[in-house]
Amino acid sequence: MLAVLLVSAIVLFVLAYRIYGSWIARKLNLNDDYAVPSEVMYDGTDYVPAKTPVLFGHHFSS
Repeated sequence: MLAVLLVSAIVLFVLAYRIYGSWIARKLNLNDDYAVPSEVMYDGTDYVPAKTPVLFGHHFSS
């Protein structure tokens, strides 16, 4: 019974990820061509693109 519950939860999470993620992307008009502020307003002091490991560290520590 536990295996059925686990498998059904995984299937539901995968479906929700695919369906809800694409719905959010359409609603927010996500586009990879948009430039981020650290690239547009780059000044070498305040607006500097972060390295990926630093960005993930800040994201997961908060």
